[in-house]
Amino acid sequence: MRRGKPLAIFGALLQLSALRVYGQSLLGPEMAAGPSFARPYLTPVVPPIRLSNTSRMHDLIRAGNLYLSAQDAIALAIENNLDLEIERYGPLRAQWELVRQQGGGPLRGAGSNSSQVGAVASGQGVIGSEASAGVVVNSGGTSGAGGAGNAVVQQVGYVAPNFDPTLSNSSTFSHVTTPQPDQVVSQTSALVDDTRTYTTQLQQGLVTGGLVRIQQSENYLNENAPTDLINPSMDPRVTLSAQQPFWQGLGKNVNTYYIRGAQNNVIAADEHLRLALLNLAANVLSQYWTLVSADEAVRAAQQAFNIAQKFADDTRERVRLGVLAGYQVSRAEAQLAVQRQALEMAEMQARQAEEPLKESIARAEDPLLESAQIVPTDRIEIPPSDPFPPIRELIATAMAKRPDVAVANINNENAKIRLVGTENPLLPTGIAYAGTWNQGGAGGLGSAFGQVFRRDFPTQYAGVYMSAPLNNRLAQGDYGIDQLQYQQSQLSLQRDRNQIVTEISNQVLALRQARAGYTAAVNARELQEELLKAEQDKFTFGSSNIDSIVLAQRALVQAQTAEVTARGSYARARVALDQALGQTLDLYHVTLDEGKSGNMPKSSAPSTTSEPADSAPAPASRQP
Repeated sequence: MRRGKPLAIFGALLQLSALRVYGQSLLGPEMAAGPSFARPYLTPVVPPIRLSNTSRMHDLIRAGNLYLSAQDAIALAIENNLDLEIERYGPLRAQWELVRQQGGGPLRGAGSNSSQVGAVASGQGVIGSEASAGVVVNSGGTSGAGGAGNAVVQQVGYVAPNFDPTLSNSSTFSHVTTPQPDQVVSQTSALVDDTRTYTTQLQQGLVTGGLVRIQQSENYLNENAPTDLINPSMDPRVTLSAQQPFWQGLGKNVNTYYIRGAQNNVIAADEHLRLALLNLAANVLSQYWTLVSADEAVRAAQQAFNIAQKFADDTRERVRLGVLAGYQVSRAEAQLAVQRQALEMAEMQARQAEEPLKESIARAEDPLLESAQIVPTDRIEIPPSDPFPPIRELIATAMAKRPDVAVANINNENAKIRLVGTENPLLPTGIAYAGTWNQGGAGGLGSAFGQVFRRDFPTQYAGVYMSAPLNNRLAQGDYGIDQLQYQQSQLSLQRDRNQIVTEISNQVLALRQARAGYTAAVNARELQEELLKAEQDKFTFGSSNIDSIVLAQRALVQAQTAEVTARGSYARARVALDQALGQTLDLYHVTLDEGKSGNMPKSSAPSTTSEPADSAPAPASRQP
């Protein structure tokens, strides 16, 4: 029962410590399963790495083809992209760093308890009597055993106390034989001491910068000296002490600045992940619309080939009827061969356009994906107009939605927070401390502890400690460096904002140019269709020749190719503008939680074609 009671108290203290640190609702850090008092000492749960593709990919493959919409492409990339999977560890690390900072204190050093070997209280036994009388006897090499102490850890800025309650116990058992050159006190030539030293301490750091400590110690001595009238003897002591800085290190603001910075870093890590999501979605969309353009180029080449095939068939028929000379067949077939080669080249380029997209949406090698051909189910449709809001509204949208802007603002705020850690150490060191202890000394444990709890021998103390470096160059230098870094952060933030203004202006101009190019390409293609039809009609009535037909066909093919290219350029310019405005994820209904987990809804939500309330015009229509 005597042993169970301290263990229960110890468990309760550990549980209190665990609740103090992990009581918040954290998405990343997860304690191991087990009794609450033991969880802080068990290895935390770390999510396993994921190296296989999700089932969505195989669900979309039918008959050897991967039927893919733009929304599905983004979903597959979020689920399977390895670069994004690596970025997901950023928020987890930031959350664990917050847990670390909530514990307070510097990095832990290594201590030693060897100084307690052979330790006795002042006045206890022969050695204690000699020490209290001012007679020092060397105990055989143990005098320097306590010099190891704790490792010194240097950190820039003020170091807060440990906020986790710390319960420690040290128990030392020793058998020490000491030759006695003067036998007047001990009346023995060799003094043999059996000692037991127990020290238990509970310490709690305060957010104000101070700390409170309660310590219980007990010294037991049994020796062979005939002159020791109380043998064996007990010397217990219970001490309650506290200290509080009143210059350097005073107040919640300076003692929690690391925690506030870590809390900001958790938000910044989420924004970093959102930026990676945004860039990935924009990259996948660009690859998707490039593939759509390549497929449209294949259809245009197929149409040109069909025209050349019909022309070649018509020429053969006219030669058979005797309307044309026989050599015209060779010229028509030569033109057909040119179009066949162009079709094969377009098909090869379309297959090449699949590879970057496959790499973005796959996490691991998959023979089924490698052999599948991607069939885009969306096509590029250009809206009738681009009703741009004023450029200042677009800039305001970007400033509100872009993750890199949020990260820059957080970094600037953290730079300001860090100034506290180097400004406060400019002050001198001043510590007020006080304590009280009760001590006992008797031949039995019960009698000795009775003296303690009755406060037969109480002691109180209080004091003030002050220290001030005369030049203080270390603190001055740290503060100056932090001030300059903060000013650099502010200037960098303004520079980045100016670059965003330029970027959005350029993207708007690029989209307008893409629309103008598309409009011109459509007009040119319609004109070439009319010219080819007119030339074919003239050829039918014998007022044209095959050279004119070939030239008209080539002009139409070039116009069709230019239109396909212009459509792709418009789609990519639209993607780039959405990315610059930071609204890509909103348009495709992607949330940060989905990006963190890598679990997207099985049924892809259709992307909207309506204009967002605070953004630029809607993107190109994505109707299948």
